[in-house]
Amino acid sequence: MSALQSNNRERAQSSGHFPNNCAILRQRSHHVKALFCFAIIAVLISSGILPAAARKKHREPAPNKANVEAATRLQIFLDRANFSPGKLDGTYNGLTWKGLGLYRQSRGEQSQRPPQQGKIKSNVVPDVTGLDLDSVGPAFVPYTVADADLASVGPLPSSVPAQAKLKFLPYRDAADAIAEKFHSDLHLLEQLNPGKMKTIKAGDQIKVPNVEPFELGAVKEIKPGSEISAQPANEVEYQPESQSENADKNNQPKKDGAPSAPVVIKIDTKINMLGVLQGEKLIAAYPVTIGSAHTASPIGEWKVTRITKMPTFRYDKEMLQHGRRSGNFHLLPPGPRNPVGVMWIALNKKGIGIHGTNEPGSIGRAASHGCIRLANWDVVRLATKIKPGDNVSIH
Repeated sequence: MSALQSNNRERAQSSGHFPNNCAILRQRSHHVKALFCFAIIAVLISSGILPAAARKKHREPAPNKANVEAATRLQIFLDRANFSPGKLDGTYNGLTWKGLGLYRQSRGEQSQRPPQQGKIKSNVVPDVTGLDLDSVGPAFVPYTVADADLASVGPLPSSVPAQAKLKFLPYRDAADAIAEKFHSDLHLLEQLNPGKMKTIKAGDQIKVPNVEPFELGAVKEIKPGSEISAQPANEVEYQPESQSENADKNNQPKKDGAPSAPVVIKIDTKINMLGVLQGEKLIAAYPVTIGSAHTASPIGEWKVTRITKMPTFRYDKEMLQHGRRSGNFHLLPPGPRNPVGVMWIALNKKGIGIHGTNEPGSIGRAASHGCIRLANWDVVRLATKIKPGDNVSIH
C-alpha cells in the first residue's frame, strides 16, 4: 500500500467518527445566530419597541372572589352609612378610600392616609379596624327581576336632537337599569352573574350587592322638593324674596321649642367630595364631579333655592362650553338618562345646580360644565337632607 492510499484511508476512518471542521463551523454559526436573535428580541421587549402584536398578551389574573366580596362589603357599609363610595365595583378604589376617611372623620376618629395614586389601582386594603362590617349581613343577595325594573328601559338615541324628540329618556337596556338600582358597576354584576346580564328578562334571578335599592318610581315622592316642572330646571329665575321667605319658614323653631340645627353643604373641589353638615357634625358625604378649568364650578357661598324632581333640561352647547346663551338649544325630556339625571338642586346662581347624571361611571373622575354632579342614587338621598334656604359652600 502506498503512502497516499494510507493517508486517504486514515482520513476516511477519522471522518466516520468525528464531524469535519466545516460542519463544526456551520453548527457554531447556527448557535451564534440563535443567541443573537434571542438577545435582540429581549432588548426590543424591554425597550417597548417590539410591536404589540408580537408581544405575548398580558392577562390580568381573575379577581379573587373572597377579595371582591370583602371590598364590596366595605363599600356596602359605607353606602348604607351615607358616606358613598360611588359605584360599587368590588375594589378598594380611590372613592372608597375617600368615603372611609370621611366616615372616620365624622366619628372623631383618625383617618388613615390613603395610598399614593398609583398604588390605589393595586387594590391596597385599608384599615377597617373598629368597623362593624358584619352588620351588612351577606354582601350579595338574590334578586328576582320584576316587570317594573324594565318599564323604564327603551331605545335611547345618541344624538341630542333625536333625544329631544322623545317624551322620556330611558335606561339603555335592562343591565343599565339593574346596575343603577343596586348602585353597581356593570362589570361587578357580570362577575356575579356570568352570562346573564346581556339577556335579562322579568322573572330572572340574579345576584346583587345588598344595598338599599334605588327606586326610580319613588323619585316623585321624595320630600322636600318640588313636583315635575315643565320649565327647564336650569332656566328658572332665582327669586331672592321667595328664597328668603322659605329660609325664614324653615328656620322656625319646632313645636317643642328647639330650633333645628342648620344644614350646610360643603363641596371640596380638590378631592371631589360633597359633605353634608348638620351643625358641626358631618352626617353624609358623596363623591361628585365638578367643573373643569374651562367651565369651573363657582367658588363661593351660595344657597339652595329649590329642588326639582325629574327635571327637563335645556341643552345649549354654546352655554355649556362657553357660558354664553344662544338660540340654538334643545329641551331634553325627563328620565334617568337625562344629562342632569333625576334631580336638580338649584343654587342662587342662574344655570348652576347640584344634580344627578346619565353616566354614573363619570362621578369623581370626569369634569362637568360648571355644575356639581352626583350619581342618581346619591343626589336623591342628598335631597332628603336639605331644603331651600340651606347654605352651600364651594371651595
